Amino acid sequence: MKIITYINLHKILVAPIVLGLMWYFNNWSTEAFIYLGLHGTYCALWLIKSALFPDRRFEEAQPPQIGLPFIFLPLAGYYLAPYFLISRHVILPPWLVGLVLCLYTIGIFLHYVSDAQKFYTLRLQRGLIEDGLFAYTRNPNYLGEVLIYFSFAILSSHWVPFAVLAAWTFGFFVRNMLNKDKSLSRYPEFAEYKLRSGLLFPKPYAPDLFAGVMRLFRGTKCQGR
Repeated sequence: MKIITYINLHKILVAPIVLGLMWYFNNWSTEAFIYLGLHGTYCALWLIKSALFPDRRFEEAQPPQIGLPFIFLPLAGYYLAPYFLISRHVILPPWLVGLVLCLYTIGIFLHYVSDAQKFYTLRLQRGLIEDGLFAYTRNPNYLGEVLIYFSFAILSSHWVPFAVLAAWTFGFFVRNMLNKDKSLSRYPEFAEYKLRSGLLFPKPYAPDLFAGVMRLFRGTKCQGR
C-alpha cells in the first residue's frame, strides 16, 4: 500500500473514534463536540486535498509490516488528545476555546493554502517558490500543521498530546525541513531567500513583511472612505 493509504486510514478513523469515546464516557459536552468538529473537518479537508492536489512524497509503496508500525501507529498518537479531553470530561473557559479556534483557523489556512500554492506552482514551473505564503517562512504547511495539533493539545488540557506533537515536530517535521533546505540549496537564489525567511516561523523583523502589513492597512483604510 502507498504511504498515503496509511495516512488516510488514520484520518478516516478520527470521527468514529471520537464519537466512540463520547459514547463510551457518556460525554456529550460542548468541548467534545468542538473537538469532533475541528478534528473531523481537518480530516475531511485532508481527504479532499489528497484527491485534488496530492503530495507526491506519499505515493511511495510500503508493505503493512512497515506502514502499520512506522506510519499508522505513530499517527495514532494523535488519538490521545480526544481521549484525555473526553475521558476526563474537561470543561474549558471561554477565552481558551476562543484561542483554540483562532490557532486552528490560522493553521488550516496555512496548511492547505500553502499546499495548494506549492502543487499548482510546481505543476506550471519547477523551481524555488519564494512568494505568497512562502515569502516569509520556508515551510508554511508545517507551521499550519503544528498550529492545528497545538490547538488540539490545548483542548485536551493534558501534557501528553503536547509531547506527541513535540515528538512529531522534532522527529519528523524539522528533519524534513532541513532536508528540504539542502535540496533547495542547489538554486542560486536560495541563499538570499534563506536570509529573509524563517525555517518554520516568519522572521518578525523581516522588512518586506512589515511593509506588506502597512500596505494592507492603508488599502483597507482607503476602501472605508
